[in-house]
Amino acid sequence: MRLFSRKTTPVFTPFIMGVLVLAISFLSPARGAIFNPKVFTLKNGMQVVVVSNHRVPVVTHMVWYKVGAMDEPPGKSGLAHYFEHLMFKGTDTLKPGDFSKIVAANGGRENAFTAQDYTGYYQSVAADRLALMMKIEANRMTRLVLTDDVIKPERQVILEERSSRTGNNPAAQLSEQVSTALYMNHPYRIPIIGWAHEIEGLTLTDLTTFYRQWYRPNNAILVVSGDITAAQVRPLAEKYYGVIPAKPLPKRIDWQEPPLLTDRRVTLTHDRVRQPAWSRRYLAPSALYGNVTLTYPLQVLAEILSGGTTSRLYKALVVEEKVAASAGAWYDSHARGPSIFGFYVSPAPDKQNGVKTAEQGVIAQIDKLIADGVTDAEVEKATTRLQASAIYARDSYHTPARILGSALAIGMSVADVEAWPERIGAVTRADVNKAVAAIFKDKRSLTALLLPKRKSK
Repeated sequence: MRLFSRKTTPVFTPFIMGVLVLAISFLSPARGAIFNPKVFTLKNGMQVVVVSNHRVPVVTHMVWYKVGAMDEPPGKSGLAHYFEHLMFKGTDTLKPGDFSKIVAANGGRENAFTAQDYTGYYQSVAADRLALMMKIEANRMTRLVLTDDVIKPERQVILEERSSRTGNNPAAQLSEQVSTALYMNHPYRIPIIGWAHEIEGLTLTDLTTFYRQWYRPNNAILVVSGDITAAQVRPLAEKYYGVIPAKPLPKRIDWQEPPLLTDRRVTLTHDRVRQPAWSRRYLAPSALYGNVTLTYPLQVLAEILSGGTTSRLYKALVVEEKVAASAGAWYDSHARGPSIFGFYVSPAPDKQNGVKTAEQGVIAQIDKLIADGVTDAEVEKATTRLQASAIYARDSYHTPARILGSALAIGMSVADVEAWPERIGAVTRADVNKAVAAIFKDKRSLTALLLPKRKSK
């Protein structure tokens, strides 16, 4: 996933491309910002970001905590995700379930999410309901009421969630096994939801300690996006969040991943698999880990390889060679720890030795990439498409909050987000080819296969 993502790849005519290039020129730092956010920090250390968009009288109110699954103590996996559930329980002034009832009664929608690097909570409501959202969100920041009677039933809900998402899903099972094989030391090797046996062992003390350590205003970011101004947000933020005292935060571990010295192959065969799948992963730098100068060229490379039906992999393997039903690559620089550059392919149906042939096709494309690199034309088209995605992101009242919040939560800055189109536009063919050599040439990888169980004769 790139900083500004598109769910679909549009078909660009020369005229549309010209319009996009012109529009992008007005988004560059020299002419103006992408989101033009207003940023201020409360006295207790809570950062506040406001993005004004007056198209509709709606706001998205998001609170991001700079704590995720990677911050859990050893043997206590699942703590961060547990709070995605517990934060909707009771506080000293709200009964369990009241939070969601209040949001719904005011015509809003809400959700929460947990990642390796952060945890987030949001509501989208009419702009005149923002103060109420701040009031109840600030209340649960430090005033949850946690008891055994609260955590025990929710533990069963989480275990059932894990069972439904992973226990009954071969692709999810393979993904977990792949992570444990790829990361030898970094906590990214542990699933975000946690291991079932460790979830079962989490105690009230474990949960209370985690909550008191990390759920603090000086470890949180408030992002408000929509029909609102910073002048309107500031007094509300000071009233509801600014009164919560800051507290010292635990020292974070600087996790480092040792070099991968062997190629690895992980295979899962399952009777629920109908369509085989093959993938290959290489460890790669992220925005905050390793050689960060490679992250922009790698984003461009992923677009060259996988940016729609005219991309290298799809065109070669699906259209021309017809050995695959789908093929592509992925890379996400948004991480505190090491990232992944991956390739995937699903073999064309009814092909003899389909998986093997599709695998050979991808490997041939990787070898060609290492030997010949990319072209100037490919880089130009990819950077233009990526820059255009910033324009699409700007139109939403929800997307800016997600982009800015996720960037700030891992330690990036607003300036990094605003400069993204310019930095992508500065990537050259030489930059991309340098990144190719650094990540793929003579580097070890992990290959994963998801296969259907053969029928017995």
